[in-house]
Amino acid sequence: MNQTQARGAAVEAAARAHLLRAGLREVAANARSRLGELDLVMLDAARPGGAELVFVEVRYRRDARFGGGGASVDASKRRKLVRAAGQFLAAHPEFAATACRFDVIDASGDPAAPTLVWLRDAFRADDL
Repeated sequence: MNQTQARGAAVEAAARAHLLRAGLREVAANARSRLGELDLVMLDAARPGGAELVFVEVRYRRDARFGGGGASVDASKRRKLVRAAGQFLAAHPEFAATACRFDVIDASGDPAAPTLVWLRDAFRADDL
């Protein structure tokens, strides 16, 4: 694992821990398909109105002066995430009737102890 991969793994671990502390349950991490990769797939079972499957994109920027990680999830990246989520759902029919949302974790600062901003419901598949 090179330095960039190690930094990414550390930031994703911090994001995962943050979401677990918030009550979400991990379903998958680094779910890869031919259409892309989903950093984290979580289940938000405590959501009023029923459980929701959460596809989480973790974006790290050492310095947020240039828009931060959240701003880097552009329309092209959103389309890729939606396609990857569709393929994930096709491979996991147990979630077919579960509502879904797309969140972004905007991470910055020290990768060993990043500052995390959780952008819930950052975008919707039907907004594309």
